[in-house]
Amino acid sequence: MVRSRRQIDEAARVPSPVIYVVDDDASFRTAIGDLLRACDYRVALCDSAATLLENLPRDEPGCVLLDMRMAGCSGPQLQSRLIDLGHRLPVIFVTGHGDVSTAVRAIKAGAEDVLTKPVPMERLLEAIERALAHGKELRDRERRIAGLRALVSRLTAREHEVFALLARGKPHKQIAYALGTSERTVKFHRHNILQKCQAHSLADLAIIADRLGMLALPAAAEPAE
Repeated sequence: MVRSRRQIDEAARVPSPVIYVVDDDASFRTAIGDLLRACDYRVALCDSAATLLENLPRDEPGCVLLDMRMAGCSGPQLQSRLIDLGHRLPVIFVTGHGDVSTAVRAIKAGAEDVLTKPVPMERLLEAIERALAHGKELRDRERRIAGLRALVSRLTAREHEVFALLARGKPHKQIAYALGTSERTVKFHRHNILQKCQAHSLADLAIIADRLGMLALPAAAEPAE
């Protein structure tokens, strides 16, 4: 038995995704809106970029079906605006004016897909499901990163220094020399850092530092080899 989108979302206890249809063609908006509602999606119809920007929540699953050419703000311009504002909703371009170079630029800018009108229903729904899956991956990753940042924020200034050096694989002796302290004190800090970061090993600390982008930055006090 194939479950509907609503049944899947209810089973997972997540809100049904919102599909934002942004197109200045009223007949297209209406037709796509009716189709998506019949597939149990929530739908928001927008006749312009401004309408979308005025009604766009931050923390809901969904994606944007976006026309390439619109009066005022074009589709690619709106895509760029959403990125600048920090919105991470996946974008699928649905256009009657597509060409290879335009599609390549849109994909390079982060679009999930570029579809040409008229779009077969099956292909449209497949593109939407891929975009929603990618959006979920991004939201999950952002939540994990936020959780790691919250753990690391509990460290004292000195623990931050020790953490940065431990994550780079520096021995206790070198860390103690670089920070002007004893190996015993470094071990004490290491114990506290592991507890506060809910880590079980120095390898876990290295993974946390890598995911937070800390290893790409110079350590505050890098010991000489």
